Amino acid sequence: MSILVPTVPDSDQLHRDALTVLQPGFVGTSAPDWVRRHLAAGLGSVALFGRNVTDPAQLAALTAQLRAENPDVLVAIDEEGGDVTRLESGSGSSWPGNLALGAIDDPALTRDVARELGRALAECGVNYNWAPSADVNSNPGNPVIGVRSFGADPELCARHTAAWVEGLQSVGVAACAKHFPGHGDTAVDSHLGLPVVEVDVDLLRSRDLVPFKAAIAAGAKAVMTAHIMIPALDPRLPATLSPAVLSDLLRAAPADGGLGYQGLIVTDGIEMGAIADTFGIGEGTVLALAAGADAICVGGGLSDEETVLHLRGAIVAAVRSGRLSEERLAAAAERVRGLGSWARIEAQGELVEPDLAIGLQAARRALRVVRAPGRPAAPVTERPYVASFSPQANIAVGDETPWGVAGMLAARLPGTRSASFGPEAAADPAGLDELTAQVVAGAEGRRLVVVVRDAHRHAWMAAALDRLVTARPDALVVEMGVPQARPVGALHIATHGAARVCGLAAVEVLTGQFSG
Repeated sequence: MSILVPTVPDSDQLHRDALTVLQPGFVGTSAPDWVRRHLAAGLGSVALFGRNVTDPAQLAALTAQLRAENPDVLVAIDEEGGDVTRLESGSGSSWPGNLALGAIDDPALTRDVARELGRALAECGVNYNWAPSADVNSNPGNPVIGVRSFGADPELCARHTAAWVEGLQSVGVAACAKHFPGHGDTAVDSHLGLPVVEVDVDLLRSRDLVPFKAAIAAGAKAVMTAHIMIPALDPRLPATLSPAVLSDLLRAAPADGGLGYQGLIVTDGIEMGAIADTFGIGEGTVLALAAGADAICVGGGLSDEETVLHLRGAIVAAVRSGRLSEERLAAAAERVRGLGSWARIEAQGELVEPDLAIGLQAARRALRVVRAPGRPAAPVTERPYVASFSPQANIAVGDETPWGVAGMLAARLPGTRSASFGPEAAADPAGLDELTAQVVAGAEGRRLVVVVRDAHRHAWMAAALDRLVTARPDALVVEMGVPQARPVGALHIATHGAARVCGLAAVEVLTGQFSG
């Protein structure tokens, strides 16, 4: 239930600035009264998620509501394409994600994909995208980045990060390179805990910072911080809250050892476990602003007016107590308003409908198909059995977005059977035996298609896949995560992501419609 509060007087600049730096979300497909009221009182940004989107027409009406209260509002969304989509959370993305684009390694194509995705956002009135991920996925076991990264090579990540930024911003949508100074070498999901990255400064500069330098050179309007601890930079505070990271490294001039970035610095979701469970969201907000952040993202976890009032109150109290200077807050608010003004001016250009064909074309090019020697795999032409093995989805991806190929095969080949299995199905040897028997029995007299996602990271999944390929050497395998494990099966297709278009491209190969 919303709290009824009077509109903040325009003359109270401190309260206006405190609202301006917040980027909160809400529940619903139209703007609640409290959101509209705070926009009129100075709120500078609003964050949209899958829960706010049903279709383009509804989203356009929603963003028009928001802009009626504040023409310079930054309407933010977390639309990476690939596995992380908010525009198409109910169906899967029309654009492949970063790993697929990195596998192709054609920066011109990456620029085209980002431009068309940007056109889809602009058409709906969204002007600020928390993407791309500029992280170098140097740790193959990374539980939260993975296919969201262009790859493990810093220079490859750099050229595609720059291309993505250029493509998105060419149509008037602000890009946000994330997660500074690099979330790729983590083994902990910062939604759940605080990752500690034991890396020296030289390696950080030669590996993790390389794509961020490219993003800055490409003119990225925003950079998002990472909720990670890097003791070599700051042994006490995570990057989001660290002056050593935000002011001395990201903001300082190159002559002083910094990257010289002068655009907007925004935090990752302040309610994520790495901050909320260690500092609290109010204290985390104050520390982030004091460290050099300009905007506070309140991600999908908290979405009510009480949160906005709590954070606004924490900021105001910190200024009045002297913990946060009024000048620092004013400078942060001015950067938010400046970006909002840029986005409003850019939006005055002519809108062009996105070319959706580019997404599928890119997904086809990203496929890597391995055929077992001496075991030619004929196309699937009638009712297969599809066994899908799904790890627990990380919070960034969410569990509402469909993935895989079972539904697409069923649409083409009526009578297709399918079953999905999670880690609990193979938690022990007995469970693994039962799972194997169930799939083998279900696939009797049918072609067997096994779909996995990051098999290299999940022992239970790798064990189940090994059992099935041994029992059915003719099995066709589709890996929709990072293809780190050895290809197995009569036919192995690596899609480099689980976007809808990646699944479509794999189905074309399985059914002989596209040879690759």
